[in-house]
Amino acid sequence: MNTKLTLTIEKEVIEIAKEYAKEKGQSLSELVENYFKFVTVKRMKIKEKQLSPKVRKLRGIIKADDNFDYKQILTEELSKKYGV
Repeated sequence: MNTKLTLTIEKEVIEIAKEYAKEKGQSLSELVENYFKFVTVKRMKIKEKQLSPKVRKLRGIIKADDNFDYKQILTEELSKKYGV
C-alpha cells in the first residue's frame, strides 16, 4: 500500500534528483523509496524464530576470512539493485 509523503527539500536538490531519476528510468518517488529501503536494510534483522530448522543448522558452517566485510558487500549489491 502506498502512502503520500510530503518532504521539504532544497529546490536545487529536487531538480538534480529529478534528472537523476529520469536517467535511471525511475520516478522521484521510486528513487526516494529505494533510498529509504537502502538505508534502513541494515536495521532489519532476521529473528532466530523466523529461520527454519534447516537454515539454523547451516548457520556458521562456512568460515570467512578475518577481513571479510559482508556489510560492504551488502551495501554494494543493494546500490547496484536500487541504483543508489
